[in-house]
Amino acid sequence: MLKREVLIFIVIFLVLSLGMHMNQWLSHPLEHLQQLSIHKMPYHPLLYTAILYLFLGLIRAVIKAIMKLFRRK
Repeated sequence: MLKREVLIFIVIFLVLSLGMHMNQWLSHPLEHLQQLSIHKMPYHPLLYTAILYLFLGLIRAVIKAIMKLFRRK
């Protein structure tokens, strides 16, 4: 279960990073990676990923609760 959640977090991180900076990753990936390490706010990709992960977790929990209500025993 933990492996699945870590995988979901990593996929969200990759999708967000590629979506926000697609042209930098494609044109000069090594330079972009070096710039990330000296950025003024190096935590911002993880912060955005965590916010989206929590939001998606909330949606998943609501859907799971609704599905539990309609599931027959």
